[in-house]
Amino acid sequence: MNIASYIDHTILKPTTVLEDIEKLCSEAATHGFAAVCIPPLYTKNAKQYLAGTSVKTATVIGFPFGYSAIEAKIAESVLAIVDGVDELDMVANIAAIKNADWEFLANEIGNILPIIRNKNRVIKVIIETGVLTREEIIRCCDLYGVAGVDYLKTSTGYAEKGASAEAVALMRKYLPDHVKIKASGGIRTYEFANQLIEAGANRLGCSASLDIVQQASLSQA
Repeated sequence: MNIASYIDHTILKPTTVLEDIEKLCSEAATHGFAAVCIPPLYTKNAKQYLAGTSVKTATVIGFPFGYSAIEAKIAESVLAIVDGVDELDMVANIAAIKNADWEFLANEIGNILPIIRNKNRVIKVIIETGVLTREEIIRCCDLYGVAGVDYLKTSTGYAEKGASAEAVALMRKYLPDHVKIKASGGIRTYEFANQLIEAGANRLGCSASLDIVQQASLSQA
């Protein structure tokens, strides 16, 4: 297994500077990561740095808490697309999930998804599984499965709990086959990354990507 091909090489710290983005993109191209995931400010730069490579550029929408107005998320999505983004990692309105306001959430994705589809981009919806109950995760799988998003994503990395193999397995059980899973948050070892893939993850969001690739190489030596 080529673990690098699963990884979105990620830096989303608010103190991120352009030099960090250039380094991240260079590492992603060298190792063949699936994508880089970066703050919206740097989307244009990342596209330039990754020109001529197969690495996708991803950015975040409504990050990290998800409670931006729908109109704000639409504006962020449009601007990211204008800047050339390939994939959009959008945080669902977590407060709406906790309030069981499924009508609001259906309206949110119903307004944003057509914009993504019209421009042939990829959308990953982040539901923050670490703060949700089993029932809430299942209901999200039902809602976003019906909506037809590309990926459901476990975590932002900013909640008290990130990805878990249990959450990924639960999502895989209740999502339709065409919806993929991105696990993120606290993935720092090849062993854990492999557990998440075995549980059903198709993509991994990692800031410890280089360590994971090195560990994978050692384990396969």
